[in-house]
Amino acid sequence: QSAKCGACGPGYATPLDAMKGKYCPREEIVYLPCIYRNTGIEKPDYLATVDVDPKSPHYCQVIHRLPMPNLKDELHHSGWNACSSCFGDATKRRDRLILPSLISSRIYVVDVGTDLRAPRIHKVVEPVELFWKGNVANPHTSHCLGSGDILISCMGDPSGNGKGGFILLDGETFEVKGNWENGEKVPPLGYDFWYQPRHNVLMSTEWGVPKVLAAGFNLADVERGHYGRRINVWDWSTHTYLQAIDLGKGSIPLEVRFLHNPDAAEGFVGCALSAAVHRFYKTEKGDWAAEKVIEVPTKKVQGWLLPDMPGLITDILISLDDRFLYFSNWLHGDIRQYDISNTRKPKLVGQVFLGGSITKGGPVTVVEDKELQCQPEPFVIKGKRVPGGPQMIQLSLDGKRLYVTTSLYSGWDKQFYPDLVKEGSVMLQIDVDTERGGLKVNKNFLVDFGKEPDGPVLAHEIRYPGGDSTSDIWV
Repeated sequence: QSAKCGACGPGYATPLDAMKGKYCPREEIVYLPCIYRNTGIEKPDYLATVDVDPKSPHYCQVIHRLPMPNLKDELHHSGWNACSSCFGDATKRRDRLILPSLISSRIYVVDVGTDLRAPRIHKVVEPVELFWKGNVANPHTSHCLGSGDILISCMGDPSGNGKGGFILLDGETFEVKGNWENGEKVPPLGYDFWYQPRHNVLMSTEWGVPKVLAAGFNLADVERGHYGRRINVWDWSTHTYLQAIDLGKGSIPLEVRFLHNPDAAEGFVGCALSAAVHRFYKTEKGDWAAEKVIEVPTKKVQGWLLPDMPGLITDILISLDDRFLYFSNWLHGDIRQYDISNTRKPKLVGQVFLGGSITKGGPVTVVEDKELQCQPEPFVIKGKRVPGGPQMIQLSLDGKRLYVTTSLYSGWDKQFYPDLVKEGSVMLQIDVDTERGGLKVNKNFLVDFGKEPDGPVLAHEIRYPGGDSTSDIWV
């Protein structure tokens, strides 16, 4: 699980060690938060452990479920108590999964160290801790820091208004220490973040006002300024807010990814509504700027909410060798792979359709399409027609397997893909050609969360016990 170098902590010395090292065996299990909020099933969300070892008799099965002690949390993204950012510290172990709840504002700390295959709850941080000690709510992304603390971005204040603040958790006790940010200036919205100490920078993004997006998506709210449009630039050492990079009205920048090489002064952000990927980079004079490098054209449609259907880029990631960029178009239904050897000119090298809103024979007719000759076939695997579209993605350390789930957020799932809420989400696996590029669905792999004991559930983000392409940061 981690390099045997005598006095090392969790993770790997470098991104390439993580990718090629003899100490990183193929992933055998993955953890996914499973959500019942908005499904009509009055059960708590839970953390599922799924067996992904092709040699195992339990391949593609949920082997353990850890229910939360509360209803309607909306578990969403998770992070680790320790990762490659504290590789040099032999006292640290990657043995706690941090599970923030997007809607209830609770944070669960899950012990995965005692029994990797059967996690248990270690501690619950109640929402009042975030409200009182940080005046923040709706925690989203958590990353471990080299200092041993855990940094979590938030989307709102305790009243449900937008606020792009952060809180720090103590890495040993998991007590809320207070805000990370200093000074009066805080962005109006928050969501995801990534940090790069060698360039003294933290970048955060913006989704929307929590009380506005909680119920569902309304295009008028974009006009009203309730959705995000900026990458926010922070000074890493002083924790002050320096600069906003405006990507345009209605862009909604979600996942932000620096290149994994800790010397790199650039990265990419995926914008949901504008369906564009922007490269951000450090300029000659030391501030930061962005340029659009990929744009997925909207499709003119009939039989849908709007006459123009965006791709809706919801998740993006970069392979550990910084060679490929992947993202999902949740509405159009495809996953794409780009060669980013030249970061300014990404080249499309792989694409696969896994459902979406424009499949043949469905309610939507495409009347004008700048990319496809005809509407894609519905996606069927092991006899199951998959509802929804590809959403969260996670890449194996060696870059050869891309795992995909189909739920975005229960309130939006219900609105855009009612069948997804009725039938539950799925997890799929795509084989990646890491030489020339190319994506191919593994037809033997299906985890159907429609068949869960308490009824269909919405499975979201994917984590491996040994770290993965989106949780580890090298300092």
